[in-house]
Amino acid sequence: MRSMTRRDWQGQEHLPTTGGFVVAGNHMSNIDPLTFAHYVYDAGFAPRILAKASLFEVPVLGALLRATGQIPVERNSTHAHDALGPGIDSLRAGRCVAVFPEGTLTRDPDLWPMTAKTGVARLALEARVPVIPVAQWGMQDILPRYSKRFRPFPRKHVSVHAGPPVDLDDLYGRPLDTATLREATERVMDAITAILADIRGEEPPAVRYDMRAALRAAQADPAKTPVGPSRGTPADDPRSRPETSDETIAATPPTGEGLTAGSANEPRADDPRADEPSANEPGTTTAGDDA
Repeated sequence: MRSMTRRDWQGQEHLPTTGGFVVAGNHMSNIDPLTFAHYVYDAGFAPRILAKASLFEVPVLGALLRATGQIPVERNSTHAHDALGPGIDSLRAGRCVAVFPEGTLTRDPDLWPMTAKTGVARLALEARVPVIPVAQWGMQDILPRYSKRFRPFPRKHVSVHAGPPVDLDDLYGRPLDTATLREATERVMDAITAILADIRGEEPPAVRYDMRAALRAAQADPAKTPVGPSRGTPADDPRSRPETSDETIAATPPTGEGLTAGSANEPRADDPRADEPSANEPGTTTAGDDA
């Protein structure tokens, strides 16, 4: 990574020196998991990364994942606890578990964090461990979102900053219902977004991009793409303008990807169960996987 990047790594002192913890980051490129894991490892921790179970069956890769203690997630499980159980066990054993709360590459047209799934909250609240927010910026210049064009040179400036633990103290003793999980998740995403705004020197959007809302809009009007501005912005706001054809091509996922916003068992966007936590909510942090 050093040969391809000029590193700006800050905030590693926020990672706890004792006990388990969740480190949660934003996701903009299929290779930013490499930077994410390298940042945590460089701070002295071997992160346990949640990865879909099928990757553990791939020759060589599966052996590497098992040897390094990564955590398989049965993404077709109908019960969130069954899918997240190994991660919760790792946290209770005092390990670091790394997740991308969005569960996939952000669909925000300007690469800001989008609305996340609640798996990160379930991990932290059930194991009663802190969540360290991490924002990264720059890897998308090496491999842009949905692009196959790898551009390592000239060396790119890559920033990875961590912030203090997200304040969840008032939520640890509450029932793990939808309201509690959503509240904790929003606090985590607010913290990640604030750090990213500081790195970029820009103001984030007032309303976080909601992929499920975009999917509902696409179902109501098939001419609309599920990737792009969908924040309820005023007509004169630049973010409310239709994307150009080039932008749409760059932002649109491969055929079939992104249509279910998760695993095959996750409810459709128009299903009343859509707000319930799903088995694959923390997402995966394996490079190249964006299911």
